[in-house]
Amino acid sequence: MSAAPIKNRVTEITGTDYPIIQAPMSWIARAQLASAVCNAGGLGIIETGSGELDAIRDEVEKTRQLTDKPFGMNVALAFVKGSNFIDFVIEQNLPFVTTSSGSPAVCTEMFQQAGIKVFHVVPTLGMALKAIDCGVDGLIVEGGEGGGFKNPSPVSLMVLLPLIRSRTDIPIIAAGGICDGPSMAAAFAMGAEGVQMGTRMLSSSESPVHQNWKQAVVEAKETDTVFLNQQSRPALRALRTDRTAALEPLGAFDFREQLAGVQELYFGGDMEAAIPLSGQVVGRIDAVQPVAEVIQSTMTGFYESLGHLQDYASP
Repeated sequence: MSAAPIKNRVTEITGTDYPIIQAPMSWIARAQLASAVCNAGGLGIIETGSGELDAIRDEVEKTRQLTDKPFGMNVALAFVKGSNFIDFVIEQNLPFVTTSSGSPAVCTEMFQQAGIKVFHVVPTLGMALKAIDCGVDGLIVEGGEGGGFKNPSPVSLMVLLPLIRSRTDIPIIAAGGICDGPSMAAAFAMGAEGVQMGTRMLSSSESPVHQNWKQAVVEAKETDTVFLNQQSRPALRALRTDRTAALEPLGAFDFREQLAGVQELYFGGDMEAAIPLSGQVVGRIDAVQPVAEVIQSTMTGFYESLGHLQDYASP
């Protein structure tokens, strides 16, 4: 049986059964994965960080063919600049956009005028307050334990989420370390109304990445990530490999050069070809599962966790 839907501000905005969002991983967050998330009751997101606009346009159409559910798009502001790109996103006629890697001031009003809800990714309280001043509809609060591009001064979700919640009442989606029901329940206890999953979705059956990467996630311990490029921007959290272990002592390096081989890594399975961006939650993922199982087990575990917490409530 399917877990009962959740009705809150995030599901009202996204039009989904469950407030579970798939992270916008470049080259990975495309039709195959996004449609699976949508069909399972969550919100799939199409990436733009790759900058491949023609391919992204095709992926939007493919997603529409694979699901009749709503889905969204991410705008990685540091990598796709200019009004032409904003127009491109608006032309896709999607109801929901997440923005990241820059100031949402450049696009929030334009998206909202087109009827698009905007949630901005923030790694600090200061950035959250600036995004709120820009008029965003909600925030994705991302802890430093998450994989991918990070703030050079990482703050764990357990500290960051309740801090930001104490300063705003707009909807929050929590990201970083979320992979199952208990972690989702913990995020809700700290003020979130939704969660975003990256590494968990990257390692799912429908993820397009090579099996070698998925297996590396399954085999990894909680200590098997490294935090790179801390004296520059962006910092990066990734799986520990020979390449990333060699980069770890370096305070700064050309991250674009180190990511030049992403196609060989992502789809060829060469784990040393580039930096395999992954979060500390690799230590809690022990199997490759279909997206539908991930989402249903998460929701089941979420409700079970809430039930356990009731045991501590006063009579």
